[in-house]
Amino acid sequence: MRDDPTHLAEQVSSVLRHLVLLLRRTVAGQPVTSQQYAVLGSLEGAPRRMTELAEEHAVQLPTMTVQINRLEDAGLVARGSDPADARVRTVELTGEGRDRLRAVRQARIGHLTRELAALTDDERATLAAALPVLAKLGRS
Repeated sequence: MRDDPTHLAEQVSSVLRHLVLLLRRTVAGQPVTSQQYAVLGSLEGAPRRMTELAEEHAVQLPTMTVQINRLEDAGLVARGSDPADARVRTVELTGEGRDRLRAVRQARIGHLTRELAALTDDERATLAAALPVLAKLGRS
């Protein structure tokens, strides 16, 4: 039963749902939603096309446009043009957006640190050993 992929998938899905909720609680009450923070994280490396963002976050382009409009109104992102094609609109983080993203990350890491500190050494070692497998799942 432990090796059954369907049973394991159900367990992983349940555990990940609870972990996502745990991380969301660390930013509850903030003016930017968890989904918007995820978009900010997608922009951390470089400016991105709106279509790329919509695809990455599994939403329609109009939905992503609404999110970007809100982030732009908050001063967290700015629109630009693709140097290779001036017709293409890109989105990038502003300094304020980088600062907000960093603050959220620090809050999440602080919260997780406290939760992890409550585990035993063996539990933390087990979790550390599982991270490469979870990372592999995240790349599929």
